[in-house]
Amino acid sequence: MPKRILQGTVKSTANDKTVVVEVERRFRHPLYGKFVKQNKKYKAHDEANEYKVGDVVAIEEHRPISKTKTWIVKGRVGVAKDGSVEVAD
Repeated sequence: MPKRILQGTVKSTANDKTVVVEVERRFRHPLYGKFVKQNKKYKAHDEANEYKVGDVVAIEEHRPISKTKTWIVKGRVGVAKDGSVEVAD
């Protein structure tokens, strides 16, 4: 079974080797037809502490690393909020 890969923005780097990634999901409401945005936060493993707040990253499903951490950071996808451009890994 393939592992899921999601894309989101790093919201917090307060914990060691962990980043909190917020993933936005857009879907059409089944009754009203309006497009709705829904956000969810995932804790992902960042071994080298290389990602900072505002980076757009890809995260991949992984075996449980801790009680709440079951994702790992695949790599950087976009640019940080401060405008510095990074090449995707």
